[in-house]
Amino acid sequence: MTSRQTANDFDSLALRFKVLVFGILGVFFLLLIGYAVYLDQRLDAFEAKLRPSSPQELELGESVRADLTAIATNPVEGQVVYVPAYSHVYHRDSQPQLLTITLSVRNTSLNSEIVVGSVRYFDTKGVEVRSYLDKPVRLPALGTTEVVIEREDASGGSGANFIVEWYADTPVTEPIIEAVMIDTGSQQGISFVRRGVAIGEITPAADSSIE
Repeated sequence: MTSRQTANDFDSLALRFKVLVFGILGVFFLLLIGYAVYLDQRLDAFEAKLRPSSPQELELGESVRADLTAIATNPVEGQVVYVPAYSHVYHRDSQPQLLTITLSVRNTSLNSEIVVGSVRYFDTKGVEVRSYLDKPVRLPALGTTEVVIEREDASGGSGANFIVEWYADTPVTEPIIEAVMIDTGSQQGISFVRRGVAIGEITPAADSSIE
């Protein structure tokens, strides 16, 4: 066997090895592409399940009942509502972070107005800081009124609260009364909501409605 034949055999073997390696790599990449396509389809199917469901997708067609009447759920005529609030919270070794407070009073009745009799703000020790109404005010059906405590006003403290009194001429659904706390002044913003809790009921007197 000459050296030239040996070289040819080696080249032939090297070529076969390269073909085998490229073949294996080709199969591997084909499998990898197929797996990537499979994962992409699975992800698309998963995202499709999470997309918003518009009201149009839930239409019932022409056979909708037309004899429905709205009836208030657990109707009441008036309440005293306690709403927890926080002019600041603590972080990093009890360092205070100041917050802006928004008290929101939302009339949930579709047809009836309510009367907001008083909105009072108390501090951590239970001392009244201020009252926001000089006289009762009307809140129309589905209407909202708000009170804002500025971020720099820390008079309420971390245990602040509102007492809101409301009433109506007829039993209505309970309004949604909540405090929204927010601060975006730092690198990491903070926001949270606290819902009010009814701590008493009010039965308005016959002459208590406003003209």
